[in-house]
Amino acid sequence: MTNLSAQRCQPCEGGIAPLEPAQAQELLQQINVEWSLSPGSNEISRNFTFKNYYQTIAFVNAIAWIANQENHHPDLEVSYNYCRVRYSTHAIKGLSENDFICAAKVDGLLSEP
Repeated sequence: MTNLSAQRCQPCEGGIAPLEPAQAQELLQQINVEWSLSPGSNEISRNFTFKNYYQTIAFVNAIAWIANQENHHPDLEVSYNYCRVRYSTHAIKGLSENDFICAAKVDGLLSEP
């Protein structure tokens, strides 16, 4: 098993099939248990809570940095002390390994050293 957070996203402009549900389930086991797979297996999401708006926005900015580095961008829902992160590869209308790579990198933002 390869450490997803050590991998880099590969360009995806379509033309490939999204992950099968079984493949998505296998990759889901490699990220934090708080990530969930959508019923149609076309998206993963996780909710994060924080003490205040400043911590929430700092987290969002860190995700933006990851998205820029990987050229793979999540959908975010942001509130005062809450952020919902959703990954899906829009070009293929489903999940790719890139979604799980980025989710693992987001997990790393909150890991204890």
